[in-house]
Amino acid sequence: MARQPTMGDIARRAGVSRVAVSYALNGRPGVSEELRQRILRISQEINFSANGPAQALHGGGVHAIGLTMRRPATAFAIEVFRRELISGVQMELSARGFGLALQFVADLDDELAVYRRWNGERRVGGVLICDLGTDDPRVPVLEELGLPAVVVGGPTGVGRLTSIWNDDRAAVTESVGYLVGLGHRRIARVSGPGEMLHTAERTGAFLAACASAGAEGIVVGADYTGEAGATATRRLLSSARRPTAIAYDNDVMAVAGLGVAMEMGVGVPAELSIVAWEDSPVCQVVRPALTVLHRDIPAFGAHAARLLLAVIEGAEPRSVQDHTAQLVVRASTAPPA
Repeated sequence: MARQPTMGDIARRAGVSRVAVSYALNGRPGVSEELRQRILRISQEINFSANGPAQALHGGGVHAIGLTMRRPATAFAIEVFRRELISGVQMELSARGFGLALQFVADLDDELAVYRRWNGERRVGGVLICDLGTDDPRVPVLEELGLPAVVVGGPTGVGRLTSIWNDDRAAVTESVGYLVGLGHRRIARVSGPGEMLHTAERTGAFLAACASAGAEGIVVGADYTGEAGATATRRLLSSARRPTAIAYDNDVMAVAGLGVAMEMGVGVPAELSIVAWEDSPVCQVVRPALTVLHRDIPAFGAHAARLLLAVIEGAEPRSVQDHTAQLVVRASTAPPA
């Protein structure tokens, strides 16, 4: 299926801005009658759909964007990233009179079916894509459908779609440098799912930073759940050469790891330092409070929503780097014994 024409296509052919195209197509004042007729003629020539997603921004068509979660609904209650991302998205959308269609799916096939249904039935004006994978099959499908989309991730592997991303490599490198500076030489990382692109990037940056600093880097894969974080921690702390510091890929696994260390009689931070990716109230109220890589997730979500609304309007695809997570030092890290 060919890509659906956008207002950006009309703007390029007419030699005007997308705002002028929007005014002309929606009968708003601000453009001359001659220009309005020329824009309408071009829209017919390229088969631009007057009922397409862009109309949702101007009083017609749908007034929602879509987001799928390939996780159990129960996971939403504990995942700080997805919960705060959605909060930021909704804040931005509500200010523009838009809603959010949130769909939980069981697997990739279900997710792709949702996109095809949403597109065919004009349920949403566009979609946000999270948890980008290596050679992610969602990217070419959305390109084929012509459904406006923004990938929350990147900048690689996004095809011709707009993406918004953080420099995870820089954040990982900073955290490893901090631990090495404290004197740690055996540092472990409990990662998220290995098929996710950002997991691979973080792991690569972690191992490179350890090697550059002359430290031993150990990686154990997990899945963001407390159960997996606890299992990985027991495995690491039971090894003959246990690490003196562990970095976790989210707050849930880090808190679970802290609990395991306490159960095993391993003092934090006297015998083990802990760093968590993402901050949450739990990271601040546990004792010791956890050192974290912190970022403003609601602001990130709002930024993603603004980009998607721009894409719906016909903006050209682009890669946008958002702020980098910053290390916030608390009581869970100290020099090794």
